[in-house]
Amino acid sequence: MTGSDPRTASSAAPLTGPAAPCWVTLMTRNLERAQRFYGQVLGWSFRPGRLGADFSVAFRGGIPVAGLFAVSSAYQVAVAWTPYFAVEDANVAASRVRERSGTVAVGPLTLGKGRGVLASDRDGASFGLWQRTEPSTSPPPADHAHAWLRLRTRDAFDAAIFYGEVLDWASGRPGACDVAYEGDEVIVRCSGHPLARISSGAVEAAADPLVRPHWQVQFPVADLAATVAAAEEHGGALVEDRTGFGGTEVALRDPDGALFAVTDVPSPA
Repeated sequence: MTGSDPRTASSAAPLTGPAAPCWVTLMTRNLERAQRFYGQVLGWSFRPGRLGADFSVAFRGGIPVAGLFAVSSAYQVAVAWTPYFAVEDANVAASRVRERSGTVAVGPLTLGKGRGVLASDRDGASFGLWQRTEPSTSPPPADHAHAWLRLRTRDAFDAAIFYGEVLDWASGRPGACDVAYEGDEVIVRCSGHPLARISSGAVEAAADPLVRPHWQVQFPVADLAATVAAAEEHGGALVEDRTGFGGTEVALRDPDGALFAVTDVPSPA
């Protein structure tokens, strides 16, 4: 995803202000296998995280881009990629989620240099909130295109209202993210950078996880065909090949079942 690691430093897209996408985390069953897969497919390297042997941070070009966390099969936690959004007060943001019929599953909890929340919106799409309580020691990266987000939801306009009220989008506050309506979709821009796209058409009761409401983490790559081939060679699977927004995005499943996407589109705009 996109910004300041909830446990280490700045990441893919910069933490440019309140409610900007700031990080992505993969919950996986097998950390070693996940590191091997994403290292071979996306060219990432890894360093141990500060939360023990079950956590690591992925780097690309020396910049942290994602967190990987191994969860025991004893816990009822979905294997999935989850985006986090920066907030000024995790308690306030969590209360706003509940007040608007969303669900707070975990937190707020103190983790490293901040406080985190794991939640879902009223259509069931999971996301996280992150309040940094200590200053970051890493400078913001110059490249904003390590990852971006796409929310597939029941109704883009309704979802934009939910996240806008929870995260203060389009509030006019300094540094707040703006939303732009384009047809039946919404683009989220933070400090002028397009970081997320919200589209309608998801079905809550669908058997296919790609059709149910969810936040999809998309990683831009230089060679889409080579990346897809590498994913299939190393135990992943192609789920959906979709053309749109001036390019192609391919939904993939990693060896542990987590869905993500690679795209030749450099930004959500």
